[in-house]
Amino acid sequence: MLPNNANTLIRRIAAKEIALFFASPIAYLFLATFAAVTLFTFFWAEAFFARNIADVRPLFEWMPLLLIFLSSTLTMRLWSEERRTGTLEHVLTQPVALWHFVVGKFSGCLALLAIALLITLPLPITVALIGDLDWGPVLAGYLATFLLGAAYLSIGLFVSARSDNQIVSLISAVALCGVFYLIGTPMITDFFGNQSGEWLRLLGTGSRFESITRGVIDLRDLYYYISIILVFLSLNAFVLERERWATLNTTPHHTNWRVVTALLLLNALGANLWLGQINLLRIDATEGNQYSISPATQQYLNQLQEPLLIRGYFSNKTHPLLAPLVPQLKDLIKEYEVAGRGKVLSEIIDPISNPELEEEANQKYGIQPSPFQVADRYQSSIVSSYFNILIQYGDEHQVLGFRDLIEVKSGGATDIDVQLRNPEHDLTRSIKKVLNSYQSGGNLFDTIQGKLVFNAYLSNEQALPEQLVNFKQVIEKVTADLKKQANDSLTINMIDPDANGGAIAQQIAEDFGFQPMATNLFSNDHFYFYLTLTKDEQIVQIPLDDMTESSFKRNLEAGIKRFASGFTKTVGLVVPQQDPQMAQFGMAGPQFNLLEQFISTDLNVKKVDLSAGRVDGDIDFLILMSPKAFDDKQLFAIDQFLMQGGTVFIATSPFSASFTGRRLAMLPHESGLTDWLKHHGLTIDNQLVMDPQNAAFPVPITRNVGGFQLQEMRMLDYPYFIDARNTGLNQDNPITANLPQATIAWASPIKVNQESQNNRQITELVKSSAGAWLSDSTDIMPKVDANGVSGFSPQGETKEQLIGVISEGQFDSYFAGKQSPLLSAKTSDTDEEDSANQSASDSEDSASSNQVVSSVIDKSAESARIVLFSSNDFLSDQIIQMTSSASGSEYLSTLQLVANSIDWSLEDAGLLSIRSRGHFNRTLPPMEQDAQMFWEYLNYILAAFALAIVALIQKQRKRAQNLAYAQLLSH
Repeated sequence: MLPNNANTLIRRIAAKEIALFFASPIAYLFLATFAAVTLFTFFWAEAFFARNIADVRPLFEWMPLLLIFLSSTLTMRLWSEERRTGTLEHVLTQPVALWHFVVGKFSGCLALLAIALLITLPLPITVALIGDLDWGPVLAGYLATFLLGAAYLSIGLFVSARSDNQIVSLISAVALCGVFYLIGTPMITDFFGNQSGEWLRLLGTGSRFESITRGVIDLRDLYYYISIILVFLSLNAFVLERERWATLNTTPHHTNWRVVTALLLLNALGANLWLGQINLLRIDATEGNQYSISPATQQYLNQLQEPLLIRGYFSNKTHPLLAPLVPQLKDLIKEYEVAGRGKVLSEIIDPISNPELEEEANQKYGIQPSPFQVADRYQSSIVSSYFNILIQYGDEHQVLGFRDLIEVKSGGATDIDVQLRNPEHDLTRSIKKVLNSYQSGGNLFDTIQGKLVFNAYLSNEQALPEQLVNFKQVIEKVTADLKKQANDSLTINMIDPDANGGAIAQQIAEDFGFQPMATNLFSNDHFYFYLTLTKDEQIVQIPLDDMTESSFKRNLEAGIKRFASGFTKTVGLVVPQQDPQMAQFGMAGPQFNLLEQFISTDLNVKKVDLSAGRVDGDIDFLILMSPKAFDDKQLFAIDQFLMQGGTVFIATSPFSASFTGRRLAMLPHESGLTDWLKHHGLTIDNQLVMDPQNAAFPVPITRNVGGFQLQEMRMLDYPYFIDARNTGLNQDNPITANLPQATIAWASPIKVNQESQNNRQITELVKSSAGAWLSDSTDIMPKVDANGVSGFSPQGETKEQLIGVISEGQFDSYFAGKQSPLLSAKTSDTDEEDSANQSASDSEDSASSNQVVSSVIDKSAESARIVLFSSNDFLSDQIIQMTSSASGSEYLSTLQLVANSIDWSLEDAGLLSIRSRGHFNRTLPPMEQDAQMFWEYLNYILAAFALAIVALIQKQRKRAQNLAYAQLLSH
């Protein structure tokens, strides 16, 4: 007697099927084949270690195809064998609904599929032990694999119920599952336009699978697989039910079955079409919600006062590698519209089908189609298509092309992986730029929260030189105009420091380090002329520059913008000057064009010449790249910029690499900053850090093959390329917290003198691994032993070495108690003029027109910071290109490190939190070949061990069943 409880019956049927599976070699063959093919594709077909990415995408890459064959093999006998042996009649005559048997067999297959997936679990666990694995896409991938396998199993069960021949069932199931898979592949979608191809991808099991495995669990994708399962299980039950019908004549019972089955099919299809229009019911499982609107983006959207337009220009026909990315961008643009709460308008158009909008795109926005070479089985052709996004706010706009949106990982001539790089960052960055550009044309004070105070510490006019008396009138005029514009947001104070017995002069000397000024070294006349902007506890000093109205107005507005949100900041970049003659011989020194291009996407970048002894007033952040032989005037400019509360980012070292032909040499490098840094408690040793945890260096290797000399590029471990990751990057500081890795080339150790730091805070940003050692040798050529392995080995003490640090707080000027170098330079010039016997009248005219006013600010504001990295070359174009070549994709980590430092310093954390979320930035740590082989063979062993455990459990289970059966017989 069969039990009446449906759940009990289903469990018994499933248990019976599982027992039958393991009673024959089919189950073990299924599990072994699944594990073997999975591991082979992961380590060999997808070349996991050569790919050098800490993810398990290769695990799921072939799953849609693999599961077709394995699921068809698993289900081919379930109903066919019942029909062939005649036991199907017994099932059909049972007084229970047939769907119980269908669900029972299906549950048994699902259990076997679940066991197969559990066997592969050691693979992501080992990857997590090796590198920084994001578990979100892994869990999503397993969910997608389970649902896809379940869908294929339901199809296999339906096909098996239609035939009494297992081979016919196998072939038919493979064909039907293959159709569902091929519908959404480029093999089919390339014959159609972008819109039609998108609809086909919605019907394909493989394309839906890829959507989930990237880490986005979408209700539309889940329902798609569930609907396939329900449809084919229903068809399976309907086919078996028809076997029960004693007559071919239509009866109400038959009609009910047909109607219910047809309605189920139509509802499943209709629900898929309806859900296809909804893109909000989804979960972003990636770490940091890579595919979702972040709070940083929401912050910028909240600043919108007028409608923002986001328009996607996507051609119907585009490159096959770009086509799957279009739906992802459409969904993201739609999310921006929802997050904008009525302030964001989104449009998706095909310019080719809309000539008016295409003409507007070409002429107004400069959007042009890009030529792509595409090929099919019969021909190769060039297709010009659009893959652009327009962001427009008011009369400001930004355009993103496909090169701005994608990142490419190249594993060979034909192995190319194309993904959206970081679409939210790219869109939000453009929104920020148009928002800033629009706001910069309006009122300066609109985005300032609170009140500003302009304090002019000016001596009385009798004590001031004539030039400053005139300049004081300019200041009064400009500040009065700004006060009208500020609407009570600006307070202006003209203060005489010498009043009340000089009490204020003493106070500003103690608080800000403001000392009396002079026009030359030998003058007995001293005076004060300092201009500051304050808000709460933050202070910004306004530089004097050339003391013209336009210059003062520009500097004052730049100071105001430092307190405002919504204005593009200006970064001052100091790089070595290139000698064209030396460049012809490859000895021009490092270039930093890639750095300039990268930070200029978000900020204004201005090349700075420090030879005049000052930094322009509109500079918010100063970058010194590979500084060389700075004199006192240049050092004074840096020092006083720091004293004014600015941030100085320095990349310097006692050594600099020289590439001459095929020769690599390390040369001494004198920056001129050594004593200045030492004054602030920071010392860089004259040694190089070598680290066993390092990035690869591409080296040409010549091999003798049959008498022919063949040259190939080989990636060698190179201890001078420090691979900083995990504990090597400060996880508590926003500059490095989101960076997965940074390669620091030819770095020297930084020593911090804690006693000279006073009240300053020291933050260790980047360190080497604990196995690092120091070297005095300047022979940095890569070494290869007889076995082709790197010839470097640790020597001496091994420990962590500091190579990136922040010092912040109040600094004492290096020039405190000394005369300004600008006055010294001016006096020297005057002496030369006197020696030339110029007339007294000419000297007076020269003095009035070229008079230098200078003093030394003894103390800095609390906002002053030094960000120091002990390498001249790690941000150079050549090193970045070399690292990109080694990784097979565009290398951005060190450039992001600089951009993060700027945002952190300027307290603009919006883009900082989403900048470092590219797909290919989670690289594997450096490993020797022996270590790679260890992890690979360990997974083979663990898979075999898991199979052995399954076999042991089944053996114990069967023994318990036999014992229970024997006890039952004994009673």
